[in-house]
Amino acid sequence: MNSLALAGIIISAIVIILALKFILRWIEVKREWQMERARLQGIQVQAAAGAPITQPAANGSPSPPYAIANHVVEMGAVNRFLDDILREKPARFTPENLREFTRNYAERLGSGGFGVVYRGAFPNGVQVAVKILNSTLDRRAEEQFMAEVGTAGRTYHINLVRLYGFCFDATAKALVYEYLEKSSLDRVLFEHEQRQDTDDLGDALGFETLYGIVVGTARGVRYLHEECQHRIIHYDIKPGNVLLTADYTPKVADFGLARLCNRDNTHLTMTGARGTPGYAAPELWLPLPVTHKCDVYSFGMLVFEILGRRRNLELQHPAMSQEWYPKWVWQRFDQGKFDDVMAASGIHAKDREKAERMCKVALWCVQYQPEARPSMSSVVRMLEGEEEIARPVNPFAYMASLHMMSSSSSGDGDSAAASSNSSKEFRGTRSRVNNQSRSTMIQMRLKTASF
Repeated sequence: MNSLALAGIIISAIVIILALKFILRWIEVKREWQMERARLQGIQVQAAAGAPITQPAANGSPSPPYAIANHVVEMGAVNRFLDDILREKPARFTPENLREFTRNYAERLGSGGFGVVYRGAFPNGVQVAVKILNSTLDRRAEEQFMAEVGTAGRTYHINLVRLYGFCFDATAKALVYEYLEKSSLDRVLFEHEQRQDTDDLGDALGFETLYGIVVGTARGVRYLHEECQHRIIHYDIKPGNVLLTADYTPKVADFGLARLCNRDNTHLTMTGARGTPGYAAPELWLPLPVTHKCDVYSFGMLVFEILGRRRNLELQHPAMSQEWYPKWVWQRFDQGKFDDVMAASGIHAKDREKAERMCKVALWCVQYQPEARPSMSSVVRMLEGEEEIARPVNPFAYMASLHMMSSSSSGDGDSAAASSNSSKEFRGTRSRVNNQSRSTMIQMRLKTASF
């Protein structure tokens, strides 16, 4: 009995010791986990504040892997973890980073009103486009820079160009995007005919490819309007702001005019003209309430240009510009002569159903009254054949009133009375603005768009 009791005591002591060791080890592991979690949270805060995620050692060599209680944390794994967490937040780069990415700005892709774009690559080989902004930014350029970072930096969708990061330094201001192999839609649509070397553009721009571009662009705008936490109004949907991947997947770009708004706000107050003439909705150039439906109008104009494979207004080809293309399409559609539209665009009979669908959607999108335009989710469903499309009504009926007002306001003698009479007629269509200011703006618009 004594030996059995002694054995029991020894076994109990061993169990107690093992249990204590297990508890101590559990406490140690928990402490390590808490320390690592706190360190990663600190890195996240630094990244959000614009500080570099990894810091070089004092001698200039790369920082070694972190060692915590004999456990090595590989920086590659941590960076991948942080990339997953922060992928929708643009990183802040230094001027030195930009020079490294672009190999000291070796390959220039193009230039615009606010800067020059260079091709570059991250150290891991990911291709990027680096837009170096002009050294001196005026207030408008600063607003567009902040709009780009504040909107594109919050979005992540297959049909939106991804903003990887930015640089805002005394010596350099830049935006770093993903690189799109096929450049912009306007260059593919309108410039390839003038090139001697067209490569495979003839095959790539088949109707199915164009139709896919229309649907993909619609999905991108739908995401901005209806799927983001805050609705984003782009304000400048046009072929030049739709970029294409190697397989012609469209991505909406250039959020420099974009604006975040609460979904409950049905109307916005504008502080200045926005958009591009020819694509901008009427409410953007008349003192009328503005909603997200202005993007729907611009999308409709874009669809017309894809349908016709030409600009809606071709000033460089007067013989081809006798009529404004969207209005010409409406007239043929209304007269039951859609075959004329197909013949002019080189659309084959097998694609007729989708072509008519594109045409009807475009006609609904460019309705004069914003409330008559469909939502972008409805646009996507109609394009994909999931929603029946009602026969469009004439979206250009208001133009007769605009021409009358323009003529009356430019006359002499009884011009004031004529303008008043025209205003009464126009009021039946859409009128809540001062007669004289409207006439002036309409004249400017008619001269710009050459209606």
